[in-house]
Amino acid sequence: MKKLWGGIFQKDPDVLTQEFTASLGFDRRLAPYDIAGSIAHVKTLYKAGILKRDERNRLVSALERLTVSLRRGTFQFHPECEDVHTAVEYALGKKVGTLAQKLHTGRSRNDQVVLDMRLYSKDAACALIGGVCGLQRSLIAVAQRYNDVIIPGYTHLRKAQPVLFAHYCLAYCEMLERDKARLNDALKRIDVLPMGSAALAGTSFALDSAYTARLLGFARVSANSIDAVSDRDFIIELLSALSITAMHLSRLSEDLILYSSEEFSLVSIDERFCTGSSIMPHKINPDTLELVRGSAPEVFGSLITVLALMKGLPLSYNRDLQNDKKALFYSCECVQTSLALCAKIVATLTVNKKRAGEMLADERLLATDIAEYLTKKGCPFREAHRVVGALFRELRTKRRTSLGSLSLKELRKFSRYFERDVFTLLDVKRSVSCKETASSTNPVRVKRALTRWKKALS
Repeated sequence: MKKLWGGIFQKDPDVLTQEFTASLGFDRRLAPYDIAGSIAHVKTLYKAGILKRDERNRLVSALERLTVSLRRGTFQFHPECEDVHTAVEYALGKKVGTLAQKLHTGRSRNDQVVLDMRLYSKDAACALIGGVCGLQRSLIAVAQRYNDVIIPGYTHLRKAQPVLFAHYCLAYCEMLERDKARLNDALKRIDVLPMGSAALAGTSFALDSAYTARLLGFARVSANSIDAVSDRDFIIELLSALSITAMHLSRLSEDLILYSSEEFSLVSIDERFCTGSSIMPHKINPDTLELVRGSAPEVFGSLITVLALMKGLPLSYNRDLQNDKKALFYSCECVQTSLALCAKIVATLTVNKKRAGEMLADERLLATDIAEYLTKKGCPFREAHRVVGALFRELRTKRRTSLGSLSLKELRKFSRYFERDVFTLLDVKRSVSCKETASSTNPVRVKRALTRWKKALS
């Protein structure tokens, strides 16, 4: 098979060179985009007077038939083709003969591959945004199902304060909303047509790049042909956004793994998303979430791979850039699958209300409320903090089971600001309800937030 670039060569490439430089094994994913770009290019060539009407019609018809064969899974990727561009042109030649040789007029594989990658990245980013929305909907649904459940909130993996379970779910919704914003922002830089740049200098053919951009749905045309063929910032930016999303999914996975353990028993994961042990018959392991957590470092690695790939490249195109694809494909597919799995796991999550109640019996969860109570009575907060710390140390030292077991007289040994109404604080429902700030776990504010989120995601 003749190479697209072989005119000057007298020798065939060494077998090892051919195997080492081939990319068809992974860039075949770009075939739909390569064909779409070729259809637009054919129409642009016709508009420029380079192709006749009949030639345009024959090429477009043949390329559309190739698209159909891709959808049906009958497209034949010839094993001797070194990349997806060669494979598409070879398949086109089988249908229209030597006319296929006119397809490459006015373009290079340099701008062709960037076009394919930008089209792929646009679709991937949109699909990922949809995946993020799907997980957010699951979080809102489970939050509404358990909207009255209070759980211990943790800092440093130690019990801190009571919070609504719904408030906890909304924390992840906020993280994911930032992920969506980053993906949407990345789309602005992805949405640039590189065609017309050719190898790096542009082409002497009067091709209407703005027309090509309209055909392919790009917002604008690249301003510099050298930059257009060598730019991979859009891939780095997308991988950066995906890395943060993968980190958020890993944190969610870690929470659910921890809270579903026998020691916590706060939530239960549907066994459809678990696996067992080959030796221990009783095990129900959260392996799906562990793999979501475990895949995050690989996504981070993809970002570092492309950054390191780019850092020493002179302008303009270099073959090193062939290696950006595996990093991008893996990360997009991995995060998309992780989002879908997490959405299903969250949607089927069960919260153990009884266990939550048992965990809330620890009155240390109310220590901050008591310190704020003393402050409202006139005690400086730093002094109130010291008083409440000493009070709970006393309870622990003397093995008193409850703050309520102390008399008002005993409490006043710690601070004169204690009054009888302090005992009304020993209620987790009151604790969450007394929060005043806009972002707090106050049930009224959380309910409003749930309504707002549900409307936004509908």
